[in-house]
Amino acid sequence: MKIKTLLLAMLTIMAGLSFTACSDDDDDNESNYVIYQKAVSNTVKSQKKHNKAILLVAFGSTWQQAYDAFDSTIDAYKQQFPDYDVFLSFSSAICINYAAAGENVEPRHFYAPNYWLNAFAADGVKYDEIVVQSLQVIPGEEYTRVINYIKDFANNHNGDLDDAYLANVKLKLGVPLLQDADADVAAVAKELNTLYKDKVAKGVVAFMGHGNPDSYDTYKANVRYTQLETALQKYNKKYFVGTVDMKDNFKTNVLERMQKAGIKSGTVYCHPLMSIDGDHGHKDMAGDDDTWDEKNGYEVNDEGEVEDTSWKNFFSHYGYTCDDSTMIEKGLLELPTILNIWMKHTKEAIAGEPLDYYHSKNPEE
Repeated sequence: MKIKTLLLAMLTIMAGLSFTACSDDDDDNESNYVIYQKAVSNTVKSQKKHNKAILLVAFGSTWQQAYDAFDSTIDAYKQQFPDYDVFLSFSSAICINYAAAGENVEPRHFYAPNYWLNAFAADGVKYDEIVVQSLQVIPGEEYTRVINYIKDFANNHNGDLDDAYLANVKLKLGVPLLQDADADVAAVAKELNTLYKDKVAKGVVAFMGHGNPDSYDTYKANVRYTQLETALQKYNKKYFVGTVDMKDNFKTNVLERMQKAGIKSGTVYCHPLMSIDGDHGHKDMAGDDDTWDEKNGYEVNDEGEVEDTSWKNFFSHYGYTCDDSTMIEKGLLELPTILNIWMKHTKEAIAGEPLDYYHSKNPEE
């Protein structure tokens, strides 16, 4: 599944160069950068009500369920932070292009964080305080991109912003869901157990995170999945946490751990451990792709993973009850008590000192 997704993504990047968010005949001689910046700046100027702004940064998606989750998250933030204007950005160019092209749903336009930050600093806007809240789950590769966007903004990377303004604006960063190895992992485990203790009493609850390949395991953030499984198993030994992209923690490894624990039959509930239930949740977890061969079973790749096969079909072929009825298709932003942990990070950022963007907010372990 990942190989096909990668090839499609590469094609999309090439094709996406022709996509524009708001082009018309008058814009033919303008670059996409200028067009996008105008669109975002116009949005910010028309919606500005306060002198402080929160920018939520998600990787992105092209599923309506994800869009609904993002929209409800914006609404929740506006209620929780009434003195702030709240906006949402995507960090993934692929998702931005897919969304503009109408992949899966009606076309919708999203923009990268740099456009929003530039708009926040524009004449006639110039927010006194800017809070960037990462909607990443772990402090890994995508979180690093969020930090780099902030650094480029604070350092006036393009040289077109007001240096005097940048020297005085209060710039703050809200960290990912599982930033802290102790407090955040324990808090998320507690809330997930409260939500799913009834299901884990009837079978396995297997959470599917994303993870980073070893070469992109920034800050060694993959360890958060292992730490979360350990924390969850303090409540019940039938909780497991695997990923689609972390070596030694694929669905094949989850199966090994289950069988080693003596769980060789029964129901397996699957749940995306991602901010939204998007492509990975609908396809890698709950999709119909399957490479099962009646004679030879599954073929494992060099990393120990079975490609082009959903978690649903994988566990089903090993004798577990795992079907459409056991797919818990909810992203973490759709769980209010988990969203509250992200909001707690936002409150901590607001209460803290302005960001020392030279050192960022990288995890200690």
